[in-house]
Amino acid sequence: MGGRVGLKGTDAPGAAARAAALGARPEAALRMTLCLSAMATRLAGVRMLAAPGAMGMDAARAAGLDARPIGAPHGASTTAADTRAAAAALRDAGCTLLLFAGGDGTARDLCAVLGEGLPVLGVPAGVKMHSAAFAASPRAAADLALMALQGRASARALEIMDLDEEAYAAGTVAARLHGYVRGPFAAALAQGPKVRGAAGEAAALAGIAAAVAAEMGSGRTLVLGPGTTLRAVAAALGVPKTLLGVDVVRDGRVLAADASERDILAALGEGGPAAILVTPIGGQGHILGRGNQPLSPAVLRRAGLDSLVVVATTAKLATLHDQTLRVDSGDPALDAALAGWRRVLTGPGTAAVCRVA
Repeated sequence: MGGRVGLKGTDAPGAAARAAALGARPEAALRMTLCLSAMATRLAGVRMLAAPGAMGMDAARAAGLDARPIGAPHGASTTAADTRAAAAALRDAGCTLLLFAGGDGTARDLCAVLGEGLPVLGVPAGVKMHSAAFAASPRAAADLALMALQGRASARALEIMDLDEEAYAAGTVAARLHGYVRGPFAAALAQGPKVRGAAGEAAALAGIAAAVAAEMGSGRTLVLGPGTTLRAVAAALGVPKTLLGVDVVRDGRVLAADASERDILAALGEGGPAAILVTPIGGQGHILGRGNQPLSPAVLRRAGLDSLVVVATTAKLATLHDQTLRVDSGDPALDAALAGWRRVLTGPGTAAVCRVA
């Protein structure tokens, strides 16, 4: 929920209220509705159960589906305890597949209750999403869920990961394993776990950073996405970098650190050339919609789609399924416009061309 306003999630107490005060809107129900709407005409013979109200039933009704409520009613503001109780109630009611929308915190709650019992499948609606239990997008979740219900996708053990806070405090992005769930998997539809960069990539990162610094020139507003690759770029530009945030810089000056969508739009509104620099998530391939939600559809359209610059080491590209990049911005029209082929800067004078799905 807090992605576009610069928050890294809403698991902490009071975080959802803070996100709402900053203008954020809940995302999980909207993305679950997208998933269920894509399934609606293909559910013959499938009986649907849903947690009450905002925890499931509202999304089912919005998608035009007739679901039976299961579990106890809850208050207007739900908690991790409500998630766990709903999962237990759906399991006990005999479900064969549990669809959930959220991020790594929600996945951890389900793992604690279900373990490797009832199969689960995540509709991605969080900020970071390191876990392997998620589909690549709401539409991919619909296709994978139907494959599972029809016996065309086998279940496997899937890692439940979340940000390692100790590693992050030390300046490293790493995920900690919290357990496993069981769920359907198909390489083209599943997100898969985040893969850390290979050891010894420092020289490759330095090469990319030097290439970006040489290409961008002066007078250009640079919007730097999160991650260690863009941190190396920032170092080459002589500016500090928020490791998990988006930063806006121009001519060696930071215009906005750990920026929200509103901050980025304000900087772009000053005019002049701009570039939005992103790097794919290792093993997953997402360049938009995972951990960089301030780079919203409004930001991409304001800067222009040609302003999007993808940078990655060849080792990172090798971790991707079919070397495919993915976009999941929440705006289907924008995602369709970005689909196709895109240049990826891999070092001084070197580049790859990757498909964007």
